[in-house]
Amino acid sequence: MKRIYLLFIACFLCGSTLLAQESNGVSANAGDTRTLSADSLVTTDACLDSLYRTLPEVMITGERPLVKAVQGKLVYDLPRLVQNLPVDNAYEAVKELPGVIETNGGLQLAGRSVTVILDGKVTTLTSGQLEQLLRSIPAGRIERAEVMYNAPARYQVRGALINIILKQSAGGSASWQGELYAKYRQKHREGFEERVGLLYHKNKFSADFLYSHTYGRGYSTTGKEALHTLSDGSLHPLTTDEVSRGRSHIHNFRIGADYDIAREHRLSLVYNGAYSTYHNRMTVAGTQLSSTRSHGTDRLHNGRLDYRTPFGLKAGAELTYYRSPSGQLLHSRMQEQALDFYTEDCQRINRWKLFLAQEHALKRGWGLNYGAVYTTGIDHSHQYYYDPETGESLSASDALPDMSSRRREQTWNLYAGFSKSFGNRFTLDASLAAEHYKTSVWNRWDWYPNINLNCMPAPGHILQLSLSSDKEYPAYWAVQDAVSYIGGGYSEVHGNPLLKPAQDYQLQMTYILKGKYIFSAWLNHAKDYSVQTLYQSSEHLVEIYKELNFDYQQKAGIQASVPFNIKHWLNSRLTLIGLWHREKDSDFWDIPFDRKQCYGIVQMNNTFTLSTRPDWKLTLTGFVHSKAIQGIYDLPASGYVNIALRYGFARNKSILHLYCNDLFETGQISPRIRFRTQYVTNRYSCFREFGVSFTYKFGGYKEKEREEVDRSRFK
Repeated sequence: MKRIYLLFIACFLCGSTLLAQESNGVSANAGDTRTLSADSLVTTDACLDSLYRTLPEVMITGERPLVKAVQGKLVYDLPRLVQNLPVDNAYEAVKELPGVIETNGGLQLAGRSVTVILDGKVTTLTSGQLEQLLRSIPAGRIERAEVMYNAPARYQVRGALINIILKQSAGGSASWQGELYAKYRQKHREGFEERVGLLYHKNKFSADFLYSHTYGRGYSTTGKEALHTLSDGSLHPLTTDEVSRGRSHIHNFRIGADYDIAREHRLSLVYNGAYSTYHNRMTVAGTQLSSTRSHGTDRLHNGRLDYRTPFGLKAGAELTYYRSPSGQLLHSRMQEQALDFYTEDCQRINRWKLFLAQEHALKRGWGLNYGAVYTTGIDHSHQYYYDPETGESLSASDALPDMSSRRREQTWNLYAGFSKSFGNRFTLDASLAAEHYKTSVWNRWDWYPNINLNCMPAPGHILQLSLSSDKEYPAYWAVQDAVSYIGGGYSEVHGNPLLKPAQDYQLQMTYILKGKYIFSAWLNHAKDYSVQTLYQSSEHLVEIYKELNFDYQQKAGIQASVPFNIKHWLNSRLTLIGLWHREKDSDFWDIPFDRKQCYGIVQMNNTFTLSTRPDWKLTLTGFVHSKAIQGIYDLPASGYVNIALRYGFARNKSILHLYCNDLFETGQISPRIRFRTQYVTNRYSCFREFGVSFTYKFGGYKEKEREEVDRSRFK
């Protein structure tokens, strides 16, 4: 804990010293509560990855404003924003956008999940695929970024949205460009990554290819201390030490082609594929003795066709196939309880999407848009238990029930909206979407209003007010009536077939001063908010992880970001965030709760230009997060210090990057529960990470961007 306080003091002193320097830049961040999930217990790290939260490292140089408000969106000159930062790819560049935070490999904006699209194409990205995709694109390929805290309905996306506009290649003779990338990292065990990207362009036709391979070994430990109370009043103390080791391989590949029929008249086709495998083994000692071996394979195939006309008509179709078989062998002993079984499970998803949209540019600054989106999917999943010695089915056991299901869902989305410019000072964008969601459990219509108002009362001042609504659907596996075992068998993961989609409403105001300083405030109300929570059963000696709908979640937040520099050798930014957080569930098992917490976040980002010829840059980041809550969890304070060195040579076609993350090993928290009859503490291992990467670009590399596949609800 002392190290956390030292980190806080270091960040504060550094910010207080440099704040006196007038600077150039834009920075913002939205506070966000850290999220726990039992799913992360079965990763190779065996740590709750979803507890991690990082803030953007935003830095701007130059006196010209780098952001302007246009019809409900903030348009950033992203290349200028990152030109003095050691940013090598689009993913790192996107994290520099004001208000963007990284959570478990995914991105959030103003405390809510954010959808990233490319060149206005409507495709959602999963956190893992988003990172892999954007890391494959050079930062120099980006022309600008459009940020919307609540996207108008014409984007066919609700909630926060980032639209990355890529530079387009000019017509001409045939050309090849490409990039080679290699990375080595050490986080108690080694990891590697190789990547190659190619782009071919000739006249009106362009094609691109991308392949990446990530592989390595993982190691983690978890210590658990629990006091389990049963309904008869008996107390059962438990102390366990878990060690997990694993290895994995992840292959991602993509092939795409564009044909420009005429100006603003394009036909696009893309195929995305992924293949991954993992093998893990885990042992638990202490009150519980167990050994677990697990393995799995994921396969993804996705095809997408887009057609855009010069008169505002857009149409497209998308097909996704996903299959994820896995197996687990478990032997566990705890007191008089014994578990011995082998389980096989598989999730298979077939999903189709069709859309049609039309936009009209009318006279006197008016605009009109409308469209329809149809999505349907079939989830065919199963989970079977077998005797590990005889191979016979254990379906007759009530304690180990088999599961087999075939669920279909359909969604119709119809929307209409308009935009209006009132001179150069005011713009209004409003829309309304009606959505019909149908499954074997739910059959309902919902309405989603959206309003954006932008005001520029004077040069150098931008004020944006927005009201948005959204719906978040549960993961496919979360609604299966299945029970899985983790942590050696004491921990069970239960599905919830009655899980409802969460409805989210947010009111936000953003003020931008001189195109550099950003101040934000927001109110958020999420009805039927759901998150996976832990509960120690009063009937049996097991702890249950289950995703449940709360009555609601409420957040109120404020944020201030101040960027500054010292001449040309130091660029810095201080980010301050304050949040009020409330969660209420009146039927949470037999212990309803209504909890509130205020917490703060402080981050200091510094980039030192050691030399321009040769090109050497050093980055130093300090971060502190005070204690927070999630359900009945208490999340203690955390913090970290990251340091990185970047060397560019051969006219910046070659880049060498050295880094060390979590220098003092203080970034991982140990969540605990002290609520009524619930008493649990999980202590997760924390290791600093060293790494080195090398990038080589040839032919003036101009990576072509491709949309990724939405796998956020898959296993």
